Amino acid sequence: MARIRVLLAKLGLDAHTIGVTVIAHALRDAGMEVIYSGLRQTPEMVASTAIQEDADVVGLSSLSAAHMSHFPRVVELLQEAGAGDKLVLGGGVIPAEDEKALLEAGLHKVFTMGTATSEIVAYIEDWVARRDAQRGT
Repeated sequence: MARIRVLLAKLGLDAHTIGVTVIAHALRDAGMEVIYSGLRQTPEMVASTAIQEDADVVGLSSLSAAHMSHFPRVVELLQEAGAGDKLVLGGGVIPAEDEKALLEAGLHKVFTMGTATSEIVAYIEDWVARRDAQRGT
């Protein structure tokens, strides 16, 4: 089985990196390949990078309240480019009332602050295993 490739992205003006760094380390320690896009990314930049890097998973982080515009736009751009089969996750400071709307917009799961990194790792591993079983790979 190939290593799971995860793109982690910070969208908009959010410059808080502690959370995304913790997640990156946990995913790497679990054997995943982590690509970090850096700060101040646009949805277009993230979608393009996800496609270029052939990421299995796109993890979007927001602590600046821009998640309701940026996260759905990434999903939309991936779908438009024929790459809507990627697992798209959101995380950060996301109010509970926004979570349902984000899931309806195409995100697969939202992890808020305080989620155990082991839960995130397990979710990704389970999703990739199910995807690979469906593909017969």
